[in-house]
Amino acid sequence: MKSAIVKRSIILDGHKTSISLENEFWLCLREIADQKKMKLSALLQQIDSDRTHSNLSSAIRVFVLNCMCAQAAAKQPSSPDPRVSTPKTTELAPAD
Repeated sequence: MKSAIVKRSIILDGHKTSISLENEFWLCLREIADQKKMKLSALLQQIDSDRTHSNLSSAIRVFVLNCMCAQAAAKQPSSPDPRVSTPKTTELAPAD
């Protein structure tokens, strides 16, 4: 299934611009803005200010990806101490 591209007009640094992103990215951006207690426009302004070389749509996608990866990593249980051995599991052969 193909994701719909949604184009939105915003004002950044006093200039009107349009951003085309898949709807899923817009939904994630709104969620991130809500978590940070920011307006979406302020979050987009921050992303625009922090980007270095990529176009704005690409910078937004990378920002969302990094946020989602950080959230996923935070939900992972802490990794065990590598000095402590963990029992190895043995796969059973399928029954005939």
